[in-house]
Amino acid sequence: MLRRAAAAAVALAGILAPAAHADGGQDGGICEGAALTITVCASDNNATAGAPGTSSATPVGASSGSSTPSCTYTRLDPQPPPDNMFWKGHDRSEKGAVYGVRCPDRQGAWTVWIADGEAPDDAPVIDPEAVARRAVDSMKLTGPKVASPRAAGKYVVGMPMWMHVEPSPTTYGPAAASATAGGVTVTATAKVASIRWDMGDGTTVTCHGPGTKYTADQGKAMSPDCGHRYERSASGKPGGRYKGTATATWTVTWNAPALGGDTGTFTETRQTAFMVRVEEVQVLN
Repeated sequence: MLRRAAAAAVALAGILAPAAHADGGQDGGICEGAALTITVCASDNNATAGAPGTSSATPVGASSGSSTPSCTYTRLDPQPPPDNMFWKGHDRSEKGAVYGVRCPDRQGAWTVWIADGEAPDDAPVIDPEAVARRAVDSMKLTGPKVASPRAAGKYVVGMPMWMHVEPSPTTYGPAAASATAGGVTVTATAKVASIRWDMGDGTTVTCHGPGTKYTADQGKAMSPDCGHRYERSASGKPGGRYKGTATATWTVTWNAPALGGDTGTFTETRQTAFMVRVEEVQVLN
């Protein structure tokens, strides 16, 4: 569940609601920047010319003429103080005003500065979560790096198996990156919250940590936090091995300080396949 906390915007007019997705502009809407900074060049392409003027609190519909829900631009009344961030670098000497944006098919809160007589579709409307997702893309997150079960290992039916992964910024986190859109920077931090192990024998194990590495002094003890016990061999499987997957659920937390501390969370998943040979104990008479 996302938590939208654009309190400053709500205090100004109480009209802010979901923002339009940034899907227009150059090169498919994305202008790649340097390092981990990504600039999104976009506008609400569903909008057609309205007539945002100087009358206070007047909704301006941005309709494409289709059945697609339109965004509504509402002039804030009263306008924010001249030094407020919602002026987007503009000032009262310029002929324009700050508008709240309402898009029924989008989540998020946003404001835009629009020059008098300018159509709403000329004003960039950026969803901060969409910007955060671009930041996550730049992290190059991957599936877990499975250390156990070992690909070359041999495991025995009925004996405890200790599963664990080797953490790194891209395979487990934490990883952080920022992206910029419309002059607003959003910072995202990602970390694995859990790993779901599909063991290949019809069972699954969910671990809330990287697991513990097995050492010989543990004997036949079960793993304290991430273990499994196979009840039958993989003799009937290709190569005598079970084919399993380790699926990591990443929790991403983002924040946009320039939007009054607006924050939110979402999840991403990444998967890694593994193979494990499981054999019966051979008893000699």
